[in-house]
Amino acid sequence: MGKKPELLPGTLDLMILKTLSRGSLHGYGIAASIKRTSGDVLTVEEGSLYPALQRLLLQGSVRPAWRLTETGRRARFYTLTREGRKQLGQEVSQYELLIDAIGRVLQDA
Repeated sequence: MGKKPELLPGTLDLMILKTLSRGSLHGYGIAASIKRTSGDVLTVEEGSLYPALQRLLLQGSVRPAWRLTETGRRARFYTLTREGRKQLGQEVSQYELLIDAIGRVLQDA
């Protein structure tokens, strides 16, 4: 099999928000969840994940809290805020509109 597909621009924030809508997680947990739920197709690197989390934090979409992981290590857990849920809904709508438009273009080919 060839190279794994790369994330489309703008989709990382959407996937982080969706992942956190299922519950609070630390950075590694977010990356692992995205990888697992995508069937090991999507891998989020630390160099992309943590700047995205910082961006979402500055936007007020996520809230951090230090807690212990299941292995007893101290980690920063992220929780979706009310603003984050609103942003998720908007981004899902925009993504679905885009996917629908791309699908129509591909069918017409």
